[in-house]
Amino acid sequence: MKISHYSTTDWKNDHPTGEILFQHLLRGEPTSNDNFMYIIGCQVADFSMPRHRHNFDQIRLPLIGPMNLGERLTLGEGQVGYFAEGLPYGPQNDPLGRAQPGERLQLVLQFAGASGYGFMSIEQRRQAREELAQIGSFDGPNFHWPDGRVEWGLSVIWRHVFGEKLKYAKSRYKDVVIADPRNFAWKPLPLAYGIDNKFLGSFSERRVWAEMVRIRAGATWSSFDATARRLLVVLKGAGAVGDEEVKYLSGIQSEPNEPLQIRASEEMEIFLVGLPPVVRAPEGEIAYDHEELPAEEEAMA
Repeated sequence: MKISHYSTTDWKNDHPTGEILFQHLLRGEPTSNDNFMYIIGCQVADFSMPRHRHNFDQIRLPLIGPMNLGERLTLGEGQVGYFAEGLPYGPQNDPLGRAQPGERLQLVLQFAGASGYGFMSIEQRRQAREELAQIGSFDGPNFHWPDGRVEWGLSVIWRHVFGEKLKYAKSRYKDVVIADPRNFAWKPLPLAYGIDNKFLGSFSERRVWAEMVRIRAGATWSSFDATARRLLVVLKGAGAVGDEEVKYLSGIQSEPNEPLQIRASEEMEIFLVGLPPVVRAPEGEIAYDHEELPAEEEAMA
């Protein structure tokens, strides 16, 4: 069991554009196929990114303010978005508008997709950026070589860390999957007094899932999962896990077969993501691209 707590001051400038600051809630093992990174993003300036994609899965939940996804698509405040590995999105254009720098917050979970290709740790990224900065320079998401070549920064970093060209699994989904929890009904959990949930969906052959859990004041939720790691973030209320208090944006990591017990001192709402283990697909079953965007999209650009 791991528990972390939100701080209003503990921010790191880990985003390539510098317009988003990160606070790291929970993280996995860098060498594991099941590696992940759970962060809170804080927007401090007008934000923009070209159309791009990642070689890992993402689940995002804007806490304050929306997220522009490009092509007239928006992930609204309080909505949950699933971004499949290899899925292009953007270009993004998110001005602060009337919001103050640092006011807009978002939960971002990045994790290895069902292909088993893995997920690079933030420590590996930081070290690679430092080493590459001795050779060329980063400008936003791009890397500039001394001979004038410009390359997508993540591709350069991946090759520097792993010694091979970055590739992207072809997306299993045609677009970002968006769920609005406000339009789901609370359902009582069987044999669990004062506990309700909203099951939001399950994704890919990995069967990653997302749900909301509500614990009434004075109630205790006792649970375990035999196979999946569960990552929980408190969205409302307060309570305790064992002797440790948890409150707004506390993060909880529960491993497979690890009992989880949360007591609510005031009514709690919790966002839960379940991460079953990655089973690497047999050779030849997953199709990959090496380009930052699929060839058909590049042809249309």
